[in-house]
Amino acid sequence: MADQLTVEIIAAIKNLAQSENGGRIPVAIGEITADSELTSLGIDSLALADVLWDLEQAYGIRIEMNTTDAWSNLKNIGDVVEAVRGLIAKEA
Repeated sequence: MADQLTVEIIAAIKNLAQSENGGRIPVAIGEITADSELTSLGIDSLALADVLWDLEQAYGIRIEMNTTDAWSNLKNIGDVVEAVRGLIAKEA
């Protein structure tokens, strides 16, 4: 079972994916896991920038990478979770 941070990030990405895709996403909600590829959810580089902004606000962190770097390093939800987890640990 996913930890609380993973669950929260999946929910945030799911909500963004739904808003980006007219209320529907290409995979069933129950199928979204840490291994889900961002592109399979319809998350492009612009949507990823929105995700990163939302995560900064939600967790009081600063993500120090531009969207191009983020897109090349963050391929799935698990990558996003681990990046956020690392930044939260730095802030503690």
